[in-house]
Order: sequence, then C-alpha cells, then structure tokens
Amino acid sequence: MTQARFIHEGKGIDYTPAPGSDVSAGDIVVLGDGLVGIAKHDIAAGQLGTLELTGVYDIAKASGIIAAGEKVYWDADGNPLDGVALSGAATTTEPSNTLLGKAVADAANGDPAVRAVLLQNA
Repeated sequence: MTQARFIHEGKGIDYTPAPGSDVSAGDIVVLGDGLVGIAKHDIAAGQLGTLELTGVYDIAKASGIIAAGEKVYWDADGNPLDGVALSGAATTTEPSNTLLGKAVADAANGDPAVRAVLLQNA
C-alpha cells in the first residue's frame, strides 16, 4: 500500500451533527482540538452535511478593535455586538478560545463583524 492516497482538496469536510443538534448555515463548528469549520448550508441533526474549512467570512465579533493581519479566535460563549448573548463571537483573546484565522480588514470597536480568513491549526 502507498503511504498516502489523495481524497480531495480539503476545502470542506463531511460532518454529521449529533442527534438533537441541528446546525444552521453560517454556524461555526469546532471539532476536537481546533479544527474549525463553517456550515455553508443547514445540516439537520443526524444528517450528513459539509463544513467549509477555507474561505473569507464576515464573523460576528465581540466589542473591541481588530486590526487587519491580527489573529482572530472563536469564543463559543462570547457575546456578539449584534446578536444573542453567549452565542459566540470572534475576539483577539487567545486563552481558552480556538484559533479561527486572521483578520483581512480592520474592524472598529462598534463593528458587528470582522472579515477573516479561516486558518487551520493542524
């Protein structure tokens, strides 16, 4: 057997949400120790869908300034400026949060989202 066999480019991966855990388009899912994907379409609980692992997204953020090029982390319990408290938000705070990517544009304190490119921390 060869040491490796090409499967696909890895821009997205198969994902099946646990029973009772629907995933909506735009939801951020963290798998294991830092694999971050974003649902491009709704995925019903127990049904096979796809998480995107690459791309540039506008991501709900907590208060604070995020400069272009700065690392962006996902706080699953964060408070977005525009949204439901504790529903998750991008931040620049590293401890206990998951690396999401890097900002590709400046986001001011009052901006509800930061534009970021996903980076996988494999």
